[in-house]
Amino acid sequence: MEDPKKRGDETSGSLGVAGWIALVVLAGFLAGAIAYAVHTWNELAGVSIPAMGWVFMVLGAVFTLIVGGGLMALLFYSSRKGRDF
Repeated sequence: MEDPKKRGDETSGSLGVAGWIALVVLAGFLAGAIAYAVHTWNELAGVSIPAMGWVFMVLGAVFTLIVGGGLMALLFYSSRKGRDF
């Protein structure tokens, strides 16, 4: 088998400076999203959701999972049939 370094492929797995900066920025986004979610959850402690709200929330989550699963299935099928560009 041919040595990947001779072909010029980057297979070392180590991150460069840009990779570490991207990870730090993404971790900051995640921390901000979690802090916002906790703050909002605490602010809405006294708000109640009616039964119909829960029904639509569950239906929305199920529909989202079905669409996501269907798109992933199409992607897998397309890849297996060689129809990817």
